[in-house]
Amino acid sequence: MLGIKAKFGSSMKTTQVLKIALIPIIAIPTLISISKTALADYLRSEGFGGEYRYELWSTDDGNNYYLKIWDKDEDPQTDKSSQTGNFKSSREALIHFDCNYADNSLPECPKNR
Repeated sequence: MLGIKAKFGSSMKTTQVLKIALIPIIAIPTLISISKTALADYLRSEGFGGEYRYELWSTDDGNNYYLKIWDKDEDPQTDKSSQTGNFKSSREALIHFDCNYADNSLPECPKNR
């Protein structure tokens, strides 16, 4: 009877060790995948100019901005947009829109040649 208890106790210890070892192995990839799926882009502003409308988006970390641009008569919910840029600031993105789509003549706009 004592021999059975010893084997059973040793088996329990092995199971506990395996559980302790396997939990981090399983948890780490799960946490990594959750953090990747939690990243999202955020709509920062929207507007229009000239013949176009835009949405200004930023990445989750706020380090990159991009524009989605439509013809002013198209529906942003149903019509396909063109996406432009990998801008470092919202100001840089909006200057790009103003200079290239809204036909505004800002001091920041490149001179037409």
